[in-house]
Parts: sequence; C-alpha cells; structure tokens
Amino acid sequence: MRIGFDAKRAFHNGTGLGHYSRTLIRSLANIFPEHQYLLFNPKSSKKFQLPWDGTERNNIQEILPTRFMDKCLTAAWRSSWVKRDLKKNQIDLYHGLSHEIPRGIEKAGIPTVVTIHDLIFDRYPNQYNPIDVRIYRNKFRHACEKADRIIAISEQTKRDIVEFYKIPARKIRVCYQSCNPTFFDRVSEEEKQRIRDRYQLPSQFFLYVGSIIERKNLGRVIEAMDAIRNVTDMPLVVIGTGDRYEKQVRQSVRERNLSGRVIFLSDSQAAKLSSTFQNASDFPAIYQLATAMIYPSIFEGFGIPVLEALASELPVITSNLSCLPEAGGPGSLLIDPYSSEAMAEALLRIVNEPDLIQTMKATGKKHADLFTPDITARRVMDLYETL
Repeated sequence: MRIGFDAKRAFHNGTGLGHYSRTLIRSLANIFPEHQYLLFNPKSSKKFQLPWDGTERNNIQEILPTRFMDKCLTAAWRSSWVKRDLKKNQIDLYHGLSHEIPRGIEKAGIPTVVTIHDLIFDRYPNQYNPIDVRIYRNKFRHACEKADRIIAISEQTKRDIVEFYKIPARKIRVCYQSCNPTFFDRVSEEEKQRIRDRYQLPSQFFLYVGSIIERKNLGRVIEAMDAIRNVTDMPLVVIGTGDRYEKQVRQSVRERNLSGRVIFLSDSQAAKLSSTFQNASDFPAIYQLATAMIYPSIFEGFGIPVLEALASELPVITSNLSCLPEAGGPGSLLIDPYSSEAMAEALLRIVNEPDLIQTMKATGKKHADLFTPDITARRVMDLYETL
C-alpha cells in the first residue's frame, strides 16, 4: 500500500502536532515496512529533516511541490492542488494528520483518513481571533464530513466531534497518540549530568512543559508556588513560550518575588542555541531529572507532555477535566485546575511523601505502556485496512 500523509506539521512543527506526526509515521514505517509512506511537504525544512531519528528507511519518501505555481502558493498546493501529485504518485490512501484533507479529494477516488486532535476553538472561541475560529471551523468540519474515517485522539475529542459537527459516532475511531519512543528509554547518569550542567538545572524541580497560553493555566501554578514558598524551596522549571498570557504570567512572578523560584528555561542562551533543545531531543533527560510534572490544563485533546512524563517515570499532577484523566491514568494526581489551593496541596504531597512518588512512578509507567508507539501504530493500521 502507498500511503500519503499531509506532512507539513511533521517537518515544521516542534509542538504536539509535529510530535504526533513524526512519531506515527516512524512507527508505521518500522512496524509495517512492507508499505510505502509518502510525506507531502509544502516546502523544505531545516528544523526536522529526514531521517528524524537518524535511522535511514527506504520506505519513507518526502514529496515536495515541483510546479512553479505550487512552489509559489504552497498553501493552495497543500489544501487542494496536491491532488495532482497524489494521483501521480499512485497513492492508495491519504491521511490528513492535523485536521485537514485537500478540497475535492473525495472526487479523486482516494480513500481518506483525518486525525482530529481537539475542537478547543469551538469550546473556547473567546480565546481565539474570531476570524481564526471561522477558518478552523470550516476546515475541520469539511474534513470530518468528507473523510472516509476520522481518528479522534481521545474519547473527549470523539464526543466533541459528535456534539459540534453532528458526525455519526460509527465514523470515528479513537486511536490514542503516543510520544517519541526515546521517552520510554532510561537516560544514562552521564547524559543526565551533561544535560543538568548544560542548562544549569537545580538538583530537584517541578516541571511544566507546554505553550504559555491561558488554557494551559500556568498562572495558577505560579499562585500555588507562592502558597508553598515557606514550606519548600523546590523551584519550577518552565519549558514553553507564549504571547499576551506569558506576559501576564511573568508579571505575576515578579509581583510575587518568585523570580528565583520560577525558571523560564526557554529563555536561556543554552536553550536558544541548542538544536537538541529546539527539536526536543534533550527533553527525555530533563524529564528524568525532574521531581514531578504539573500540567493543570483546563482543556486538551490529549496532553502529550503527560504521556511523555509517565513514560519517563515522572510523577504527574494534572487536571481532572476533559481528556486528562484518560492521559494521566490511575497513577496521576488529578486536581481541580481552577484551584491553586488544590495545586499547592498536590505539590506538597510530592515534596513530603516519598512513598507516594515511588507508587506514582510505577503506576504511571504501567499506564504509559498502554500507549507505546507500537500499540498506537497497529491501531491506526487496522483502521487503514478497513478502507
């Protein structure tokens, strides 16, 4: 089978959509080498070049636009004109990895699958530009209506697709995402020390990973850090950036005199100059150096940092809302994300209950093993084979 992918995120995105795309494609190519995987990329990338993990594979091929107009209007090529290249390359099935499929592809005789990660803009439209909401809604609804099958990355997302777009549930299959397999591997003590020295990481620290946007809720974590300042001096390391909301969070840090207790690691020169930080290759070591992760998002499609942490045997504090209980499993501390007091209490449990940490590590790793790249790729291939 010759499987085509919308690979824009795989080559250009360093956050959740990119990680999902690269992990799934790599896993499919490894487990099912008898198939060919053609990655349709609107323009070449220097950030995520094949092979993404240093392993050459003869069944993965990048396809770039070749016609002059396609190169000039890459957005149009990706959203519609790519159909010409799909036919030219004799694609048997096309998978839109991030909410979209080309316009008119249903008339081209090519079976289609689309992955829907979340419909957050429909649940919280006030957090988005109104024009963006209209654009996203149009693209996502079109993909859900026209694709032959829909992959939802959580039960929460499946429910949202049914609720907002009135898509029959039988058309949707939940295929949980995995994370980069390197998070499941133990990092050597020598490598962890090298990473600690490179980024000047403290001996113990809480970890937050994610965009600094309102929905991710870092502001309440800062409130919780303020509440426990007289009980523990364990700092918070933040990996991520944002815009307006990040400025609010930083202002809160200054007003609470927490500048020495909250480390914005993405600001450091080491992080800015390191390609292995920018492409997240150093993250498994950082996770394994941390004491616990806090990820109190109000709403997610899945919450990939939670799975990365569990795979790394890192205790997780996360929200009791949306899909996060699915991602966090029975070993995570589930808290009310609207309560900084609940966060503070959970942070102190991590500090004061060493036996709890060991239980959380073991239970969390067992839960993460349900989401290995092999398991998730096999479920996706099972779906392909129904078309």
